[in-house]
Amino acid sequence: MLVTEINPNDELWLSDVESPQIITDPNLFNWDDEADLVVAGLGGAGIAAANEALDQNLTVIGIDKANGGGATAKSGGIYYAGGGTPIQLAAGVKDSPENMFNYLIQETGDVIKESTLKKFCETSAENTQWLMDNGVEFDPSYYKIKTSYPGAGYYLYHSDNSMVPSYMEKAEPAPRGHRGFEEGPFRPIGVGGTIYYPLKKSALKKGLKVFSQTEARSLVITSEGKVVGIKILMLPSGKLAQKHKQLTSRGEMLQMLLPPSYPGSNLLQWIGGFFIKRAQKIERSFREVKYIKAKMGVCLSTGGFIFNRSMVKEYAPKYYDGMPLGTPNDQGSGIRLGQSVGGKTDHMDRVTAWRFLNPPLAFAQGIVVNKNGQRFCNEMVYGATLGDAMCENNEGKAYLVLDAALFEEAKKQSREALPFQRDMARMLMYFNARKKASIDELAKVYDLPAEKLAEEIKKYNQAANANLHCEFGKAPSDVKELNGPFYIMDISINSKLAPLTTLTLGGLMVNEETGEVLNQYDEEIKGLYAAGRTAVGICSNIYVSGLSIADCIFSGRRIGQHLSSMGE
Repeated sequence: MLVTEINPNDELWLSDVESPQIITDPNLFNWDDEADLVVAGLGGAGIAAANEALDQNLTVIGIDKANGGGATAKSGGIYYAGGGTPIQLAAGVKDSPENMFNYLIQETGDVIKESTLKKFCETSAENTQWLMDNGVEFDPSYYKIKTSYPGAGYYLYHSDNSMVPSYMEKAEPAPRGHRGFEEGPFRPIGVGGTIYYPLKKSALKKGLKVFSQTEARSLVITSEGKVVGIKILMLPSGKLAQKHKQLTSRGEMLQMLLPPSYPGSNLLQWIGGFFIKRAQKIERSFREVKYIKAKMGVCLSTGGFIFNRSMVKEYAPKYYDGMPLGTPNDQGSGIRLGQSVGGKTDHMDRVTAWRFLNPPLAFAQGIVVNKNGQRFCNEMVYGATLGDAMCENNEGKAYLVLDAALFEEAKKQSREALPFQRDMARMLMYFNARKKASIDELAKVYDLPAEKLAEEIKKYNQAANANLHCEFGKAPSDVKELNGPFYIMDISINSKLAPLTTLTLGGLMVNEETGEVLNQYDEEIKGLYAAGRTAVGICSNIYVSGLSIADCIFSGRRIGQHLSSMGE
């Protein structure tokens, strides 16, 4: 009997995933196809697992609800790596696995074992070379200034908190954000394709068999609980499949033109939804049920569940008002597939929320206060660190306070930023900011306690005048005296003009040496693996740029390597 946390009959299942199909003898079942490894979800983790398994001379079938890529291909294309990668060495940067570990342990905490983090750091340079061997291009052009994303023409940068003084006490800062290289005009969204598409091309060349526009609906298991295959719903190739692809792409493009909270977004959401519903009608009418045998294992790598708004409301309500980041297929289906056969989950309440202030740097040189008018974080930290402090400890409420001098400096700096950074900064300054002559008037804008706000500004100004670190460790060079008139901007999670992007980090628990999914008794479920955001991994405590893609590569390769060792 399966022991589960939750099952498809539960009213809080909130998924189309079905109960597993139990068979007595896999050799007597009528399968439609078979492979050593079946990968459900061909994003960054899935394509890494496929490539590694193919490298080990195993056969692989990959299925994907869309056409592959997932959140990795949609991302800004940052891969977190260190310990002396070929790109770091070419840039003249010194780093070591030990130094990388000393930094990352401050971010990961105890969400994974120290031995797993050490292996992640020790294999980071090797994994980077593996990506390059599979066609991924990086570049050593080094952006040395702390920023949320490197300037045009730069590909190596500090994508974390390593330059923040409190983190520097335990580790030497080193640039570990490796942005995928591409020729031509700079595009911040979709740069992840520079990492994903070479890997897909490489896997196809090695023999990967892909079923796109195909949904994993349930697992097939033996009476002993071993996973031996998967039930899928496949849209046959041809004109209908092409029409489905066009309708889905058009609908998703329209829905992603504006953040959901922006004025005018509701109309785009409705029009986009119209096309998506037409695509779904094709699915309901023409998809066929198929069964694929997994001779050695099934890899669940369908991403997280941030676009399953009902699941977010159930597991991570603090982040429900945030803007989903990823793809509409991040519905938690892989997590539910694992749970359907007894898989154990953890950290389902963990969500990364990105409140980036820099650039413009002047924003981060001001102060951020909560609804009580009090500062709660070093404004120079990485955006996810600030967002986490906002949502976990301050009810998602935060307000950015600048004076006129910093406000004017922010305008100048935003003109030099990348277009997506410039536009977000201008949205805040021109449509969100409120200007007031005094602190008392400033506090009234959002009903903040004036005395507390005045006290925070006073302490901050004292640190600035004394050229000292502020109480939250901000470097003296970034602590600027604030004098009226003042500006205040609402950067809370529910601010309509300052969308807070969010991404789920929890998922299935796995054996950290093999990638096998664990059951309720912390035992391995034979034949079932999970990787990327479907599983608990390196970034499941808190996020820094590139760490999710890096974990996808690390956890995906781990599965292929384990399967190879089973055959020895």
